[in-house]
Amino acid sequence: MRMRTPVTASVIGLALLASQATASAAGGDPLSDKQWGLDQIHAPEAWAHSTGAGEVIAVVDTGVDLGHPDLSGKLVPGATFTCGGGPAPCGNGDWRGPDGVGQETDGHGTHVAGIAAATTGNGTGIAGVAPDAKVMPIKALEAGSGTFDEIGAGIRYAADRGANVINLSLGAAPGTQVLTLLGQQAGAKEAIAYAREKGVVVVASAGNETSPLCDTPAWEAGALCVGATDANRLHAVYSNLGISPDTKAVSAPGGSSLGDCDADVWSAVPRGTGSPECGMPDYDALAGTSMAAPQVAGVAALLGAQGRDADGIEQSLMETAVTPILGTRGLYDPIYGYGVVDALAAVQQPL
Repeated sequence: MRMRTPVTASVIGLALLASQATASAAGGDPLSDKQWGLDQIHAPEAWAHSTGAGEVIAVVDTGVDLGHPDLSGKLVPGATFTCGGGPAPCGNGDWRGPDGVGQETDGHGTHVAGIAAATTGNGTGIAGVAPDAKVMPIKALEAGSGTFDEIGAGIRYAADRGANVINLSLGAAPGTQVLTLLGQQAGAKEAIAYAREKGVVVVASAGNETSPLCDTPAWEAGALCVGATDANRLHAVYSNLGISPDTKAVSAPGGSSLGDCDADVWSAVPRGTGSPECGMPDYDALAGTSMAAPQVAGVAALLGAQGRDADGIEQSLMETAVTPILGTRGLYDPIYGYGVVDALAAVQQPL
C-alpha cells in the first residue's frame, strides 16, 4: 500500500494568532502602507527596472479565490489535484475544491498568491511583489494538507504549462527528509527535479518548527529554501533555519506571529473570510514561512522578466541578499541562508 505522508501549508495559523508599474504604484493600494515587507526587500524601487511582465508564478497550494479583485485579472488557467483518488486534474485551481466547499484553511493559497503578484496600483487592497506577473492557481492541498504525489502532480502540471516560477508554501513534518532520502516519498522530489530541468525556478518555505533544517520539499535539490524575518529584519522566532544539503537558502519577510496584525504580512484572502481580529473581509494578516516564500517568488519573476534563466535568477537572489546586522551580501550562514532578499540589488545586477 502506498504510504500517505501529509504535507501542510507552512503558516502560523490561518486566522491570526491572538500597463507598467513604477515605484509609486503601491500608493494606489489602500493597504500598501501596512506592507512593510515590500520595503524590507526594496520591491517598489525595483519596479523601475522590472515588474515581472510576461512571467507566470504557479502557486501550488490550497487553490485561489478566482474572483478576488486583486487576483482575478491576472490568472492563467490552473488545475486541481485533490481529487479523492479519482482522475486528476479535477478542477481549475479554485480554493473551494471539487466539493464546492471552502474550508477555512484553504484560504492560504489566495494569501500566498496575493503576496507574490496581486494587482498593484488598482485602488484595491494590496500591492504584489511582481505586479505584472501572472498567477497559475494549482490546488494540491485540501483542508490545508495533501500528499507528495498530489503536490508532485501540481508541480509537473505547472512546469509543462508555462510556469516560470513555482511557489511551494508547504512542508512536511521535521524528519520526513529521511523518507525522501530513502526514496520512500519521491513524488515531490522528482517533480522538483523535473521542473528545474525545464528551467523553472522552484521556491519553497523552510517551515515553522524552529528546526535547524529546511522542511521537505524545501530540503530537496532544485528548491530554494526560504526562511522568515520579522518587521525588524531579524530571523522570525518560529522559522526553521536555512540548512539543506546544497545550502540554497535565503530569507524574506514572514511576520512575527505575536498577535499584532500589522507586524504580520497583509494579503488577499477568499472574499468574506478575513478574520475579525484584523477587521477586513477580503484581506488578512498572517505569519509564517508561507508568507516569506512568495516574496522571493515575486522577486524571481522580476528577474525572469529581465531575461535571466533559472540559474541566473537563483544566483542573483543569493549573491545580492543581505545578512542582517552584519550587512554582508552573498555569504551563507545557517540562520539567514544567504541573507534577506534585496529586489533592487538583484534586478540591478548585470545580466
